[in-house]
Amino acid sequence: MDTELPLHFPGTFDDLYGLVIDRVDLEAGEVRAHVDVQDHHKQPAGLVHGGVLASIAESITSMATFAAVHGEGKSAQGLSNQTSFLRPVLGGTINARGVVRHRGRTTWVWEVEITDDEQRLCSLVRMTIAVR
Repeated sequence: MDTELPLHFPGTFDDLYGLVIDRVDLEAGEVRAHVDVQDHHKQPAGLVHGGVLASIAESITSMATFAAVHGEGKSAQGLSNQTSFLRPVLGGTINARGVVRHRGRTTWVWEVEITDDEQRLCSLVRMTIAVR
């Protein structure tokens, strides 16, 4: 990817919740990102809202897929997001690592691991990205 890292996307939904892309390696099929937890990320019980975790996974995998296929005149957008919440994130930094598992003509499938500051697995996400 030609863009300097870390990446931010001013004026977008990703900017609203503070997504920062730290690494994109299209050859290896990997993307890494983080979000620094703020009070507005939390639900009333004090846990980071699951929608934030699901959004991180969808954003990083859609962006990485798009980066890989846009040179062919194609677009990429989320098709399916299956998020399993394994333990709560209470604060600190949300870390995400996505690895592509299938690079098809019309779909890409990614697995995303979301961890906390102590590297504990908090969420697993399987993302399917449509390529059109």
